[in-house]
Amino acid sequence: MHAPLQEWLDHVSAGREARAIELLRRAGELIDGLPPDHERRAQADSAIATALATTRILHELQLDEQGLVAALLHRLVALECVDLHRVQKVCGRPTVELINGVMKMDVVPSLDDAIATHQSRASAENLRRMLIAMVDDVRVVLIRLAEQLQMLRESKRADPIQQTTIAKETLDIFAPLANRLGVWQLKWELEDLSLRYLETDVYKQIAARLAERRVDRERFIEQFVSELQTGIANLGLQAQVSGRAKHIYSIWKKMKRKDIEFERIFDVFAVRVLVDSVPDCYAVLGIVHGLWTPVPGEFDDYIATPKENNYQSIHSAVVGPEGRNVEVQIRTHGMHQESELGVAAHWRYKEQAKQQSNLDSKVVWLRQLLEWKDEVSDASQLVEAFKSDAIEERVYVFTPKGNVIDLPMGSTPLDFAYAIHTEVGHHCRGAKINGQIVPLTRALATGDRAEILTVKSGGPSRDWLSPHLGYLHTPRARARIQRWFKEENQEHNVAAGRTAIEKELHRLGIAEARFETLANESGYKRVDDFFAAIGHGDLKVAHAVSSLRDHLKRSPVEIADLGAARRNKPKTPSAVRIQGVGNLLTNLASCCSPAPGDAIVGYITQGRGVTIHRQDCRNMLGIREQRRERFIEVDWGESTDATYPVDIQVIAYDRHGLLHDITTVFTDAKITITGVTLNTDKAEHITRVAMRVEVPSIERLSQILSQVSQVPNVTEVRRIAH
Repeated sequence: MHAPLQEWLDHVSAGREARAIELLRRAGELIDGLPPDHERRAQADSAIATALATTRILHELQLDEQGLVAALLHRLVALECVDLHRVQKVCGRPTVELINGVMKMDVVPSLDDAIATHQSRASAENLRRMLIAMVDDVRVVLIRLAEQLQMLRESKRADPIQQTTIAKETLDIFAPLANRLGVWQLKWELEDLSLRYLETDVYKQIAARLAERRVDRERFIEQFVSELQTGIANLGLQAQVSGRAKHIYSIWKKMKRKDIEFERIFDVFAVRVLVDSVPDCYAVLGIVHGLWTPVPGEFDDYIATPKENNYQSIHSAVVGPEGRNVEVQIRTHGMHQESELGVAAHWRYKEQAKQQSNLDSKVVWLRQLLEWKDEVSDASQLVEAFKSDAIEERVYVFTPKGNVIDLPMGSTPLDFAYAIHTEVGHHCRGAKINGQIVPLTRALATGDRAEILTVKSGGPSRDWLSPHLGYLHTPRARARIQRWFKEENQEHNVAAGRTAIEKELHRLGIAEARFETLANESGYKRVDDFFAAIGHGDLKVAHAVSSLRDHLKRSPVEIADLGAARRNKPKTPSAVRIQGVGNLLTNLASCCSPAPGDAIVGYITQGRGVTIHRQDCRNMLGIREQRRERFIEVDWGESTDATYPVDIQVIAYDRHGLLHDITTVFTDAKITITGVTLNTDKAEHITRVAMRVEVPSIERLSQILSQVSQVPNVTEVRRIAH
């Protein structure tokens, strides 16, 4: 065996049994026996160098010999430099299965692109393969994480584009996976190296600042540790106390989160205390708080309430000597092993050994995610579910019985209901948080105690699927509701869909719209299929309406400088296209207030250029045939910064503060209100509010009208058709 391979074997054999060393030696001989004239020798040499370094990382994680062999050989198998049948003969079937699992993990980097490009079907199938591999054998994930770390280390010689790509891929996918699985030993370096490539100047600045203050910091920490060790010894406890620098990525995140400079971060150094038992942890905490003043709001007990990846430790910040803040972490030796190795600490693979029956929640999480694929109607939602559950910050909510439900941050009581059980979600009609009835759109917070109010019959509301109403946050809950509507009676879905689209068109003041065209633009050959898709929630009404703009486009020549039309004064550049002519002065007609998405027509005026009307404008209907020569074909263009005046009417039961609540919706949505008229019928207690607002598009108008309709006491809101 050549010297580099022999050196590798000596390193990874340390502390292993003779049988394990023999398997590693046979794997090394497979590589050593590659013919020097192989057509892919250059690629093979690069893969071997990366594999040898990767297996050293995994050796530090105490991964078993089969895992090391899979990490060593899988790239060579993919390059067809090593035959898989040969590997099976030399290393055994379990090793081959592990290699196959690692090769499936190559789909992970495509997840972000899949979401961005909506290539849902293929990406979701790849995701299923990845999840199956992860659930069947978590060593696959550890191997892929270690390999990603080694690729990052090697990227210092790559070009900036490659560095940026791998760094973004790492922060989006692999670092969150390492965090979720609790493999902190890999997580911190994945994050630091990614920051080095994505924010090079910031990384170098923080690293330089840490180096400049190192001597002063070490002196300070030495004093702090000495005082703490004395206090622990006086109590008769055994403890290991050490200081450590915070990782550059965590310092950078804190600077961004708190919007502060490096000089204002005083806890860039932390002290860690390792003890023998949980009671000793709390005893040491008492010593720390007795010696120094705790910093308010900087205490977390992850022993009593572990993180979602089973991380356990006590965190506290205190005002140490010289008035400087110090972070103190207190944990047992076992907890420290768990925090550094995560799920790797639970997996010891012996020949024919079975997995523990009580695997921790990390593996349970992977298995649950795999099961969800059967509940998802749109394959792209599986990708979203993975991103949601792997990456998003979490909230922990209690059931009335005291059980904890783990949800992505931003989840609502409705998400909570579906997380408990599908039927609970379907029959949900209200919720209590900490004993108080709250809207189903309220965001849940960690520590909330939630109770779902249900009815015996009925099902979910279609409003729940409307994104801008805010009922749902998790893709899993959305998928279950869509599945329920799909299973409902087809005739009912068609009728409900038709009613929904007609109601929306009426509310938007669009009098003419061909359903056949809308259906085709939305990807449906039959109008009934189009209506059914809206009825059971596969197609959002807002999406169907947005296609109005697209189906009106032809192939005109774009002109510039269309003003907003109020009082015939140009306001902002917009994009109306006039077919077959050059630049002309254009204005929007105030009589019908057309907005992007409306069917429009141009009327040539004397001295004022072209006035743009809606095709159903009453003022135009009477003169269309008489002055045909003055009408020209126009269409909307692609401007993104123009706004258009639209008149709307709100009808509501009168109450104190009604107008304030309505206008607040527009203010929060950054929609300009240019006029308001209010008329109240004292006898009927009915208020009618006429408003002129400026919107950028029909889609935005649809969203804002839906939000206004949710204001208490509002019974109707629609665009006024002149």
